[in-house]
Amino acid sequence: MPDLNEAEAPAGPAAAPDKGLRKGSVGLLASVTLGLSCVAPAYSIAVTLGYVTLTVGDLAPAALLLGFVPILLTAFAFRELNRAMPDCGTTFVWTTRAFGPLAGWLAGGWVVQAATFIAMTALSQVGATYLLHLLGLHALAGSGLAVTLTAVALLAAVTSIAYRGLHLAASVQYVLLGLQLLALVGFGAAALARDGALTPSPGWLNPFAFSGFGPFAEAVMLCLFIYWGWDALITANEETHDGERVAGQAAVISTLVLLGTYVFTAFAAIGFAGTGPGGTGLGNADNASDVFSTLAPPVLGPALAKVMELAVCVSAVSALLTSLVGSSRGLLSMAAHGALPPAFARVHPGHRTPGRATLFVGTAVACLLVLLTLVSGDFLGDAILCVGLLIACYYGTTALACVWYFRGRLRTPRDLLLRGILPLAGGLMMLAAFARTAYDMYDPAYGKTSFHGVGGVFLLGAGSLATGALALAVARTRFHRFFRDGRTSVAELTITED
Repeated sequence: MPDLNEAEAPAGPAAAPDKGLRKGSVGLLASVTLGLSCVAPAYSIAVTLGYVTLTVGDLAPAALLLGFVPILLTAFAFRELNRAMPDCGTTFVWTTRAFGPLAGWLAGGWVVQAATFIAMTALSQVGATYLLHLLGLHALAGSGLAVTLTAVALLAAVTSIAYRGLHLAASVQYVLLGLQLLALVGFGAAALARDGALTPSPGWLNPFAFSGFGPFAEAVMLCLFIYWGWDALITANEETHDGERVAGQAAVISTLVLLGTYVFTAFAAIGFAGTGPGGTGLGNADNASDVFSTLAPPVLGPALAKVMELAVCVSAVSALLTSLVGSSRGLLSMAAHGALPPAFARVHPGHRTPGRATLFVGTAVACLLVLLTLVSGDFLGDAILCVGLLIACYYGTTALACVWYFRGRLRTPRDLLLRGILPLAGGLMMLAAFARTAYDMYDPAYGKTSFHGVGGVFLLGAGSLATGALALAVARTRFHRFFRDGRTSVAELTITED
């Protein structure tokens, strides 16, 4: 009897079933831009570099480099799966074809959406806080109510842009991403040119200089978070010109651009400020939550420091927009293949966007933001930390899905390497990160909340997965065809546009 997956695996790139989205509206540059924007490079490095340096000192660039390895290996898996099965549902479709509908719905659908929704609550709050500061409304920036209302307004604005079309969203992102990269490069160049700045040392990239496995693992996990988000560009593969090829290329390009930007910024920040525990040193815990707010004024001066502040604000809003674009298309694909209510599969007749899914995501994130804010500000912060657990879960599962789906076709050196060895290594690294993160999060000292001796971050992460399991049980009673037909259920559309 022939192997099911081998029989299903196409000999070459396949065309995605037509869901009604606008074809060919995005090229390679726009695709790379969308991927980079979702990562929010200015925001991510601003809020992470300090914590990495607190953990490993001047080996922060080495941690950034090592944290990039599983991301790059996973990017190869995304590229190969996208070439064989281009679909805006990405991990949902691929995991379903490899492991069946149960794994596809939970790991490829629910986990991805949960991570994105939680991250979007943080991005909207950060963008709102920075916006109020930029407008000189410092008192309002310290008010939870004002920040929440501003964040909801930002969500409404980006929802409107995403609703009108991916081409418009990509055009906006050119400006937003350009400002971010210009600010980061300008900051780095100015920091290295300052009198007294240390000359970057190759030893800062030494992967064998870590004092132990604990600090090394913690630093790499922090770095894993700052690379997350580039895969959002692949959800636009059905709207990308030559999407089965271009989207995969854009995934690899965007991750390499991130690596170069982050390592350069880390070298510059450490060279200027050092890793000491006092003053502007990156070893000062008071500076960890936002290194640019401390370093930008002495490096750039008060006026240009405002530009850096604007870049971080723009970074958060830009990522918010791209996250919304990716999440709505994931819901569209799940509904089109019969795994969610058919309303999510409806495409706006004029804009050719998943209108109802877009509005649902924007509204749901706004409600989640208000709920978490009402419960506790610390609760919201811990919710963001739990995203790392969800990232490692679905990245690892997707990488292993690549190996399993192509397992009968690894006959050439090229396929063995890019569809077998590299994705397998990336998947195992991600799942090891998942286990390590879950172990660390169980400690009540991890994050800012705990319940009966268990870390609040762990409960949030595990709770997201447990809620997903309950939602899966409900979904099985409603979407019989999807769960009955197994892997073939995502090979064709179950719901088509009226």
